[in-house]
Amino acid sequence: MEKRFLEGKTVGILTGGGDTPALNSSIEQIRNHVSILGAKVYGIRKGWKGLLGEGDIVDLTNQPFDGKCGGSALKSSRTNPFPSKKNPESRVDQVLTNLDRYGIDILVTIGGDDTNGAAKKLWEQERIPVIGFPKTIDNDLRTTTIHGYKGKDIEVCLCPGFPSAANSVVEYTQKIRTTASSHNRVMVLEVMGRHAGWLTGTSSYGFADMALIPELEIDKDRKEKFFEKVKEKYQENNYLIIAVSEGTRWYNDQTGQVEEVYASTETDEYGHPRLGGISGVIANEISQKLKIDARAQIIGYYARSGKCFDYDRKLTVALADKVLDLLLREDYGKMPVLKRIESFPYIEEYNTTAIDMGNIGNLPLPLDYYNPDEFEISEPYYDFLYHILGPIEKYEFKYKYPKVYPIK
Repeated sequence: MEKRFLEGKTVGILTGGGDTPALNSSIEQIRNHVSILGAKVYGIRKGWKGLLGEGDIVDLTNQPFDGKCGGSALKSSRTNPFPSKKNPESRVDQVLTNLDRYGIDILVTIGGDDTNGAAKKLWEQERIPVIGFPKTIDNDLRTTTIHGYKGKDIEVCLCPGFPSAANSVVEYTQKIRTTASSHNRVMVLEVMGRHAGWLTGTSSYGFADMALIPELEIDKDRKEKFFEKVKEKYQENNYLIIAVSEGTRWYNDQTGQVEEVYASTETDEYGHPRLGGISGVIANEISQKLKIDARAQIIGYYARSGKCFDYDRKLTVALADKVLDLLLREDYGKMPVLKRIESFPYIEEYNTTAIDMGNIGNLPLPLDYYNPDEFEISEPYYDFLYHILGPIEKYEFKYKYPKVYPIK
């Protein structure tokens, strides 16, 4: 019997950074495709942390695996093996030692810019065969994907995890409308998104009336315009949904500075502080300045949680197909990506390509997708999301009854 291409080899898979509903689907599909080539498949637990010290490795070969379940069965961490401000000691030697000890020949890293950035360095500096696999609910990992809209090509991102998170944010926004309407409130929804408004913008697909994104800071002048728009839009329906990114930069009247709001200033090993609380600040100022009942609601980890959405399932299969192609050609230091935005039935391997991991970076929400004067998401982004989410129902009470006046 002819020997299969990777027979006698071992491929290790790790997940790093924040979890998403598509991580297990990504692990499952990569494992299945690698197995076709005859390799053993090991799971490295807790991201790069699983390759430090004595190592933390599990065998995924021929094991049952539920890719529909969200989160990561391999667990995750924000460990950085390379020197950082928080941890100046290089731990790359521990990674290399454990790759050798456990006999791992090829590494597939599922992550965002931080996790895959570390993998890229490992490939460039140590020539360890690595393939990156995209992951982020923020959807700001540059995939060079193209969205064609009315004859114009717009460069966008599309990463596994984002479609599932977008579906959850849309659903959450749809539901909160009924409460806002019942009490004539302004609801300020805080959505994950450190430097990019991709996920926050999906709230508008769930019929949020306004959106604030990190790409455009709210300085003193824009803050005044924002309050004017809030007042104007509130008068139309006597309730309002405003989606804000956790990384929204907001003018502080006391300091006279545009600032982010932190839940904690302590940073992780990639230098990121923990954001949180901007929705409370904005809701409080709306209540104080406009005398409108406003409440803050942090969507938080809800967007990361739950099962893998169908679009993500299809996307992880297509990208794993491309991983198979990269393995067969021994084309390492690459990351599979979708070439063009396609609707669910058309996400296949022939619509994928691979980009050099040295070119991986971040891409903010294009301004084609945002109307800064109205603080609203624009029509091209609705078209982008329609490909992923399909038609959405608006939850609203459709009847208006005639007012009754006293007869005396």
